[in-house]
Amino acid sequence: MVEQAFDPARISVVMPCYNAAPYVTEAVASVMGQSHPNVELIVVDDGSTDASVGILEELAATYAGRMHLLFQDRMGPYPARNRGLAHAHGGKVAFLDADDWWDRDCLAKLDAALDSHDADIAYCGWQNVGEGTPGSNPYVPPEYRDMDMTAEFLRACPWPIHAALVRRPAIDAVRGFSERRFSAMDYDLWLRLYGHTDNIVRVPEVLAFYRWHGGGQISRNKWKQVLDAVKVRQDFAANYPQRVQHLSGKRLYELTRGSLLKEAYRAYWQRDLDTAQALFRRAFLRGIWQASDLKYLVPSLLPVPLFQSLVRASDRFRENSAR
Repeated sequence: MVEQAFDPARISVVMPCYNAAPYVTEAVASVMGQSHPNVELIVVDDGSTDASVGILEELAATYAGRMHLLFQDRMGPYPARNRGLAHAHGGKVAFLDADDWWDRDCLAKLDAALDSHDADIAYCGWQNVGEGTPGSNPYVPPEYRDMDMTAEFLRACPWPIHAALVRRPAIDAVRGFSERRFSAMDYDLWLRLYGHTDNIVRVPEVLAFYRWHGGGQISRNKWKQVLDAVKVRQDFAANYPQRVQHLSGKRLYELTRGSLLKEAYRAYWQRDLDTAQALFRRAFLRGIWQASDLKYLVPSLLPVPLFQSLVRASDRFRENSAR
């Protein structure tokens, strides 16, 4: 990170952009239209090949002095976020993707919560939107301070990338994004920040919106996301032993390595067979199983078409038997 003086009253928003021409104008407008009086936007274009660059250049001219445009060549969204962080001047930082948006009062409410509680991280609720959206109901996360935060953070990513505001010293203390587990880098950041500080505050409102619009999104590559999430959980447990020392060995295993097999079964019963097979195979190879699991794990070692045909044949047999 570049050492510089940060304005404690300013919020820096970092936005990576890659081929987001249909959405980026709305995303930028949601930042520039925030009710908070002191917001800067750093957009890092990651080598877009559509009309994004032209749109961004026009927007940067419109919001001159408040919006800054940087470029890199297909390095990915997390290196883009780190690049943006290196050019941010605010004492607080938020992240928004180029196809998502915020409620007009999102940053003002998160900032007020940070200051009134002297917290390091403020988080809020969110909603997935778009055609075929999974989990489209508005969601407000729990009050983690009243729970076993370690268990909750290991169970699942506590909030998405755009549903939090973080003080800059905390971001710098963990050196930003690690860039090592592509589909779980936001989860990895929140875990490492929790390792650094548990001084968090909730704003119990839905203020962030995630646009669901197709197979290119990381969250659609479920099996890769699961494997990366398992790895960052294990790393958290290894790197922050003081955070996990109250957990029994069995519970810690369930929340880290054991979560791989749990997610494999979840995908299997949802008949997401591509994900299930990939995860069953890895659970088998890593020895994360018991004898009772073998009737699911061994078939997963078959070629993909044969595994899926076998499962579907089993489904038809059960349906016919139930008639």
